[in-house]
Amino acid sequence: MIKIKARSNESIEQLVKRFKKLCEKEGLVKDMKRKSYYEKPSERNRRRQRKSIKRSGMTGLL
Repeated sequence: MIKIKARSNESIEQLVKRFKKLCEKEGLVKDMKRKSYYEKPSERNRRRQRKSIKRSGMTGLL
């Protein structure tokens, strides 16, 4: 859980900006987008496999 304490003389805009940055760092935004719709396990496995292939640099296999 993300907790933010307001610093002295910090505006609301700065506080919200810091909160958004922490959410991005924790991966909450990406996780919310991923869970916003149902993904079949076979589709999830295919996506993970494509991602690992991209990471390893073996693009000629698919």
